[in-house]
Amino acid sequence: MDLDRIAELLQPFLGSADEQRLTVGDLRNISIYIDVLLRWNSRVNLTAVRDPEEIVTRHFGESLFAARRLFPRDIRVGPAALRRGPRRDGVSCAPASIPGTATAMRDRGRAALQGRVRPQEENRALAPEGVSNHQRPKLSLADLGSGAGFPGLPIKLWAPHTSVTLIESNHKKATFLREVTRALTLTNVNILTARAETLTAVTFDIVTLRAVERFQSILPIAARLLASGGHLGLLIGSAQFDAACSSLPDFVWAEPEPVPLSRSRILAVANAPGSP
Repeated sequence: MDLDRIAELLQPFLGSADEQRLTVGDLRNISIYIDVLLRWNSRVNLTAVRDPEEIVTRHFGESLFAARRLFPRDIRVGPAALRRGPRRDGVSCAPASIPGTATAMRDRGRAALQGRVRPQEENRALAPEGVSNHQRPKLSLADLGSGAGFPGLPIKLWAPHTSVTLIESNHKKATFLREVTRALTLTNVNILTARAETLTAVTFDIVTLRAVERFQSILPIAARLLASGGHLGLLIGSAQFDAACSSLPDFVWAEPEPVPLSRSRILAVANAPGSP
């Protein structure tokens, strides 16, 4: 798929031009990912979305929107620092409201993101000013019910220093995840062909969920996989936010953020109790 077109489609999801940007290498990897996904999707039901442009907006756009929130440009040194990002001290477990409209968000995103790709930059700066890459602690992220790899693999492209574990119990989908990981030559990606509830004695700094079955029953399992003070990132419908709060009443919830170009999708982020 044409890289310029991918960049254009992703504009509404990626913030202002002075925030962390996708590189040409990232766009190339997204194009490769789409090719592999479409080829596999003819044999394995990975996604109901068949149109490449819709794959970019619905899957990559939403995943990168979550990545941008979980890994802000100016915060690079671990889960404690992540909590310094823009967030509320807490939000009540009321149904989420979605400010603005999809059209308005799209227009603002396009206006803000002109020139967001740096053609000569293949490697994004991964550490804040004054912190070298070898000094930067690695974060660990688990993506539960990863399916076709969203949002886990796009997050890996955005934050390549992160150790990513994709948890997918379906063997064919797990095989696809291994294939696309090899195609993108990604390192420090672990694919577990297992159900999340069977995992013990392992925790992660961040756990993500998107379009999983048995949503309410999987939330306590996700919480158990979080390290003390870790972050839970949910890409869900706004109507599910109240259930998420009720399921994890001890978590501190940031105000939900509307996913661009969507009427009802939100990103909900919560802090687990305790300190890392």
